[in-house]
Amino acid sequence: MIITRRRLALASAGLLAAPAIARAQGLPRVKYQVDWAFQGPNAYMLFGRDRGYFREAGVDIQIDRGFGSGRVPIDVAGGAYEMAQADINPVIKFIAENPSAGLVVVGVWGDKSLLCATVRADGPVRTPKDLEGRTLAAPDSDAGRQIFPAFARAAGIDASKVNWLTVRPELREPMLVQGRADGITGAATSTGMSLKALGMDFPQQRILWYRDYGLPLYGTCWLTTQDYARRNPQLVRAVLRGAVRSLREAYRDPAASIAALKAAEPLTDVAIETERQQLSFAEQVISDHSLANGISAVVPSRFQLGLTAVEEAYGMAPRLKPEDVYTDAFLPPAAERQLRPTS
Repeated sequence: MIITRRRLALASAGLLAAPAIARAQGLPRVKYQVDWAFQGPNAYMLFGRDRGYFREAGVDIQIDRGFGSGRVPIDVAGGAYEMAQADINPVIKFIAENPSAGLVVVGVWGDKSLLCATVRADGPVRTPKDLEGRTLAAPDSDAGRQIFPAFARAAGIDASKVNWLTVRPELREPMLVQGRADGITGAATSTGMSLKALGMDFPQQRILWYRDYGLPLYGTCWLTTQDYARRNPQLVRAVLRGAVRSLREAYRDPAASIAALKAAEPLTDVAIETERQQLSFAEQVISDHSLANGISAVVPSRFQLGLTAVEEAYGMAPRLKPEDVYTDAFLPPAAERQLRPTS
């Protein structure tokens, strides 16, 4: 993507300085937030931390849980965290609404979007249009809820006819199971597996994927602020090198990454989180494009479609360009981002 030569030169110089900083002062620390509670899809970060991938890259990383992708950009822009991961679409919405906040996406590891609306398979909702007159439950910070207007626009839903029930995150899935809501929104790795844990397995769910209705959105991204990246290019590069390596190795050795999750969260249901991780890889990370081109091989034209869809859904005049939101200048080389084992 687009970045000035001066900025790239500064980033490269900072990277060369990183080992000297580490030797002289000990490894610098970066506070990093995942998008949700520690679960299978974000276990790769804990796995990489425990395996020493981040320390080998030159950074001591602190990894904290998150409270929804809609909350993450607020926390990063506010300085609570230097770097984080979140569904990219609420991040785009935040950047469009808060251009002075200075957020920037520095990598995208979700080549497909997990956002969806889920209803009962045996219920009256069979198509997106059937959501009109129904009640959906979700937290305000839920990415699926925040991007629902874009889904509604693409799928021909009159969003004004959809009722919303605002609930705490832990009550979202029970509302559907108990019949107190007609549907819920969110990422399928969260909603689908949580419903399964409550006794509503996937055959009992009808998942309306946003991507199946004219929204070719990307999924989870890595983000920071422009100011932090300018001041600490070597740390941004180090975190991304460690994160990409962690994701690749978790793909190759999922059992070990779930073991790291279990070590961090002793109450982890290994079977559930293993399946949740498999779902994340299958429905978000792995695609023909990512297998051929690697992690964060962003296509500018597709990225632009996502930007425009989010802006138009919220009544904003299309303004953002890919270079306003995303840069690949801090990513490791393409060879290090390949998902297939190297020879």
